[in-house]
Amino acid sequence: MVEIELDGKKVEVAPGSMVMHAAEKAGTYIPHFCYHKKLSIAANCRMCLVEVEKAPKPMPACATPVTQGMIVRTKSDKAIKAQQSVMEFLLINHPLDCPICDQGGECQLQDLAVGYGGTGSRYEEEKRVVPHKDVGPLISMEEMTRCIHCTRCVRFGQEMAGVMELGMVNRGEHSEITTVIGDTVDSELSGNMIDLCPVGALTSKPFRYSARTWELSRRKSVSPHDSTGANLIVQVKNHKVMRVVPFENEAVNECWIADRDRFSYEALNSDERLTQPMLKQGGEWKTVDWQTALEYVANGLKQIREQHGAQSIGALVSPHSTLEELFLTGQLLRGMGSDNIDWRLRHAQFNAAEGVRWLGTSIESLSDLQATLVVGSNLRKDHPLFAQRIRQATKKGAQVFALNSQVYDWAMPVTASVVAAQDWAQALADIAAAVAQAKGVQAPVTAQTNAEAEAIAQALLSGERTSILLGNAAAHHAHAAQLLSLANWIGTHTGATVGYLTEAANTVGAQWVQAQPQVGGLNAAQMVAGGLKAVMLLNNEPALDSAAGQQALQGLNKSEMVVTLSPFKANLEISDVLLPIAPFSETSGTFVNAEGRVQSFHAVVKPLAETRPAWKVLRVLANLLGVPGFNYESSQDVLAVAIGTGVAAVPASALSNATQTAAQVMGGAVAEPAVASIYQLDSIVRRATSLQLTADARQAQVGGAA
Repeated sequence: MVEIELDGKKVEVAPGSMVMHAAEKAGTYIPHFCYHKKLSIAANCRMCLVEVEKAPKPMPACATPVTQGMIVRTKSDKAIKAQQSVMEFLLINHPLDCPICDQGGECQLQDLAVGYGGTGSRYEEEKRVVPHKDVGPLISMEEMTRCIHCTRCVRFGQEMAGVMELGMVNRGEHSEITTVIGDTVDSELSGNMIDLCPVGALTSKPFRYSARTWELSRRKSVSPHDSTGANLIVQVKNHKVMRVVPFENEAVNECWIADRDRFSYEALNSDERLTQPMLKQGGEWKTVDWQTALEYVANGLKQIREQHGAQSIGALVSPHSTLEELFLTGQLLRGMGSDNIDWRLRHAQFNAAEGVRWLGTSIESLSDLQATLVVGSNLRKDHPLFAQRIRQATKKGAQVFALNSQVYDWAMPVTASVVAAQDWAQALADIAAAVAQAKGVQAPVTAQTNAEAEAIAQALLSGERTSILLGNAAAHHAHAAQLLSLANWIGTHTGATVGYLTEAANTVGAQWVQAQPQVGGLNAAQMVAGGLKAVMLLNNEPALDSAAGQQALQGLNKSEMVVTLSPFKANLEISDVLLPIAPFSETSGTFVNAEGRVQSFHAVVKPLAETRPAWKVLRVLANLLGVPGFNYESSQDVLAVAIGTGVAAVPASALSNATQTAAQVMGGAVAEPAVASIYQLDSIVRRATSLQLTADARQAQVGGAA
């Protein structure tokens, strides 16, 4: 460790640290714009100038390495005058339009100008003007005259997102930040540039001019989309979600969120929201009160149970639903005598599982992998924040290998991409054979080694921190169990962790509360094919969320009654009843992310119109049906029964990526697995207007890979 003196206090930091790091450790604030703890050091704003003893002039704290015995003064006259001079230069060309700036009230430049700016300007020449740019539906670059060239946005794209979409062109007073690859900013993490911008140059296009920062209430929540479980701050005005930004959690999402976490809130305020219960009568939808709708459902379920038996009733549930909703749906069905509940709508294979499928390691550890094999995933689009962590690992020398049906652009160095059409099991078997050959053991199946397989085997064998990650396409594959079995064999003999990236916000939670058949009930494919007389659809649209696609509508139309519980006007062509339930922002609940972390959250706004939390709807419905054990007063009561109280993670004994299927069952080519594109993942992102205008969404709409 290196010891320095900072403002009279002794501070110890690691060798190679900068003065800024020592100041952070000591709790001393040094004003800055370009420095950010997650980005490389640029030292181009010069706001962090400090006095270093024996140095001839003030030095930038962010770019000055510490040395033993160094004496630093951050609040001396010399340091303060240097900082004031820099502020004067920064304000020379800055437009003084704070009253109309979207960043007003949360602007670093505005805050620091109060402390370090002058009361007047000595600059009398004309201020420079930078033309605005249209870079897509998410980021507004209308006010680039405000840019102070800190280059945070440039470095974020280059270092975190992996795509340098913005860059600085020209020199001197003609310098400006602009797009350097194309005309738009299309990264799936682009919204983080808005948070990083210390002035009002980059702002949120959907949020622009809709509220002032001091009018907003800030409430914590958890993302309902992919399996990261990103922590959010939801900003609210007049019981309406106005903006979503990240809440820093180093172990989960660091200080970033994906664009679908940030901008999907638009759907919560859309015209497609279902605000009152509706019944289909004579082919027409009519609005009714809750009592009428619930009695209609209860009477219909009772009648179908009497005529066809309890096994004719089932539920298709979304893994984006809360733990409480999934548990109560299962409890309701089983209380009626049915085991027909399933969350695996996109799956093609339904083998009995042992334990709970999960990531197999911590999310944080992805940043430190030395080698990883990703099977069946468009990693960058399916799991943007996991991809970002693995991208950081590659900067430390990690080798990344991919096994897919095509080569994807992950915006990171990929050592080798194995394109195996649909015969992924054979490709994995080849890798297993290479491992067996290197270890001198018997291979699990007969296979031929090749150069690619041997390279992957060698990388997994040579690293201490290695993993095999099965993506959404591997989980939904018709030979999913064989893929897992082979991956487990390779993991056992190489020391690599094996796990699923897991598709949805609550894929792990759905398994944990047994929202799938336990004693011989129908699986999702059988239910979608028309195996039921009464179907409950919780938070999903089978035509878009199931492997059957549009054919699901034909199968479900065979049912006598279809009940949709959704925040949106969904499944209109097949449903008989629509019950408006609260999205994540209007209900309390719990999500369990890919690593098994249990994260509960509260409602951030009150339910819209006649919308009700799904757990309350299920409780009342159970009471009308006479199902015992539904005397819950809060979602916390449901959680306590579902998993116990005070639980922060799924117990290790429950987590398992084991499989009962022998790897010897090889398959050959099968149909392409059903995988949702980045902005078609769930009912909320599908209705977020700005996300549907992005390049990724447009590409998916014309049949491209998302």
